[in-house]
Amino acid sequence: MRIEVLPIVLGALPASVWAVDYVSASEAEALMFPQADEFATVNLRLDNAQLQEVGKRAGLPARSAQWGVRVARRASSPLGYVVVDNVIGKFELITYAVAVGTDGAIRQIEILSYRESHGGEVRLPAWRKQFVGKTVAGPLRVGDDIANISGATLSCTHVTDGVRRIVAVLQVAHEAGALP
Repeated sequence: MRIEVLPIVLGALPASVWAVDYVSASEAEALMFPQADEFATVNLRLDNAQLQEVGKRAGLPARSAQWGVRVARRASSPLGYVVVDNVIGKFELITYAVAVGTDGAIRQIEILSYRESHGGEVRLPAWRKQFVGKTVAGPLRVGDDIANISGATLSCTHVTDGVRRIVAVLQVAHEAGALP
């Protein structure tokens, strides 16, 4: 009798039961900038012209005018930036962090929390490594320079879009003098 009931109970569970927290935001920034001796928060507020410029560079809407950026520093000199964001996978949020050097190139991405029942392969190092060295000038698109993972198409696409948006936000903010 128990064996017949178990599949029904598991099938009735919400997708968020599959949530896995891999690293915290502070652990991720330490992984991405191990040489940093401090992290400072800069709260960006983009104006309408900057939001339009982000949309133009990213090829998708800016989504938010406010961004929290962690500036990694060593001996008071900026090494780069870390931004934590959320995107929708298929149904649930994916929390990820992007590290970008002061040169505008992606250093690393980390998946902090994954809440979907499928598609967690976006956390695999080989998939995340595809982003390293890319800038807003590159396509940063699934199917172009970022490979798709079968069964994780929406997660791949949405994380890639989010990374592209963040790189554009950081570039626009840096050009405006809002970031060191």
